[in-house]
Amino acid sequence: MSQTAYFATGCFWGAERRFWQLTGVTSTSVGYMGGNKSNPTYKEVCSGTTNHAEIVEVSFDPTTISFERLLAEFWVMHDPTSLNQQGGDIGTQYRSAIYATTPEQLDIALRSKLIYQKALTENGLGQIVTEIISAKGITYWIAEEYHQRYLEKNPNGYDCHSSTGIAYPLVTNTHDA
Repeated sequence: MSQTAYFATGCFWGAERRFWQLTGVTSTSVGYMGGNKSNPTYKEVCSGTTNHAEIVEVSFDPTTISFERLLAEFWVMHDPTSLNQQGGDIGTQYRSAIYATTPEQLDIALRSKLIYQKALTENGLGQIVTEIISAKGITYWIAEEYHQRYLEKNPNGYDCHSSTGIAYPLVTNTHDA
């Protein structure tokens, strides 16, 4: 049975590619979540007036890839200590966020944050500012077609991701943290 999770790591193009390349991810799409306008357009989201984040919707087969593995990828594909900015992309639409679709996902995401924060702190980096909340009651608005799998259509396109450079610690189970 497939599961879905939602991740915001700044610009959604590069994040979507990172996720679609993982074995066990069955589909991805990009869109917007967390704002105050129904059916927002990219132009509206970029204006900063809707408060939506650029989101990657990830559907995955949990018998092939764990939610923990998706989180390990999430934490290192961007800088979760940077508030409303990733590299040169600035604005609330570029915030770091996880919208969990189950109580278990929410618990695992919060535990993974503690694991990664410990690694960041040990390396002299700041506090994680990632928003981690339940997706319940938050609508996912799919983005315009030209954004879907953008880097597949435009292989030399803008990837736009920065990173802390700190690997996510390998642990066998986030419940042990």
